[in-house]
Amino acid sequence: MSNKQKHYTNYIFYTFFTLVILLLTSCSQQQTLRGVFKSQTPYEKYAAKLKDANLDETALGQEWITAGQQALQDSLSVRLPFKETGYFAADKPRALGYRIDAKRGQRLIVNLEVQAREQLQVFMDLFESGNGKPKHVAAADSTAATLAYEVDEDQQHILRVQPELLRSGQYTVTIQSEPILAFPVDGKSSRNIASIWGDPRDAGARRHEGVDIFAKRGTPAIAGTDGVIRQVATTPRGGKVVWLSDINRRQSLYYAHLDSQLVQVGQHVQAGDTLGLIGNTGNARTTGPHLHFGIYRYGHGAINPYPYVHQSSAPVPAVKINGELVGNWVRVSSRAANVRLQPSTKSGVYRSLPQHTPLQVTGGTSSWYRVAMPDGKEAYIASSVVEPATKPVKYEKLASETSLLDEAHPSAAAKDSLPAGSNVAILGSYKGYELVRNEAGELGWINPQLTLSAR
Repeated sequence: MSNKQKHYTNYIFYTFFTLVILLLTSCSQQQTLRGVFKSQTPYEKYAAKLKDANLDETALGQEWITAGQQALQDSLSVRLPFKETGYFAADKPRALGYRIDAKRGQRLIVNLEVQAREQLQVFMDLFESGNGKPKHVAAADSTAATLAYEVDEDQQHILRVQPELLRSGQYTVTIQSEPILAFPVDGKSSRNIASIWGDPRDAGARRHEGVDIFAKRGTPAIAGTDGVIRQVATTPRGGKVVWLSDINRRQSLYYAHLDSQLVQVGQHVQAGDTLGLIGNTGNARTTGPHLHFGIYRYGHGAINPYPYVHQSSAPVPAVKINGELVGNWVRVSSRAANVRLQPSTKSGVYRSLPQHTPLQVTGGTSSWYRVAMPDGKEAYIASSVVEPATKPVKYEKLASETSLLDEAHPSAAAKDSLPAGSNVAILGSYKGYELVRNEAGELGWINPQLTLSAR
């Protein structure tokens, strides 16, 4: 490809870029019937603009839609808290998918930071994974910067993060969880829980339907949320008890073994208000002072309260990768290296790659790079087993005219043609293809067995 042809290609790209921006701006000023009759997420509104401008029929528009769908299928599993930094390239539509194990009683909090030369809109959408089609449950975009969602059922959730078309920028995604309720004993935490959900009671005749939190006699038992006092009573098993209705979540909080009750039926309380003082009344007379805390969902009975009150002490991991490599190529430096679907050595091995396999860094978390393999699949690899793919592994003089390809694939498009006798720097290899840098400094793939005449 001549320099004149390259300039023409760049001209076409930026002309198309300008056209897309103008069309989307025009569509944003129109009120469509979809917007009138249906509440749409930011992602859905943007997709509707693409359709209104007929951009969904273009190759780039279709790539954007496919990337969003693919992120839900090929999501990478992460453990919370989690933080990842990466880069969105303007010329390659891309979406991130994070799979999260979530528990009922947790609040998932996603924070998104974007750094870009021009304003960049990034869409965040949360889905319940389920057994069938993912169910959309929450949405936000970079204008809000934060997405918060109370988990309603124990199941995996998928977070999709996707930027608008033809904009580039750096992103940092932080995903954390926190308990929905305030801890029910003043000054204590889940470290003070000594008996958990499901422990045997009465020689195994029944199971513990709550958690026991030990504290000094007279320590305040506090409201875990805003609500209304439904019952104040004394029972043989629970001793002095208080029931607090959490109306918004359709559940009741149960406080038992109190030394004294300090509220009345019908009283409205706020999270943190004192309901009573810790004791050991009822069938807890032979144990030390503690609060039995339970949660009962309307129509479902007792549920495990632990996720509702447990605050993880794990800090958000710092991103320790070399940020200068994000968006660039690295290669396997050891004899072989494993890539995984989670950034952890405890995760199963997804693939084992031989030395000099080139990988494009798309992001990173802790000491792991998120990389795109030559076939486009993304995974994580430890930063300790890769090196920058800048210094050549070897040099090669082409015996015949050869295509410089944009991918390591038989149907890849030719970016340029390299004449016989050209010198190329070999930066890595993958399944018979070699990542090379030609004399002009351009990167691409060659197949030594596939010459222009053979094509």
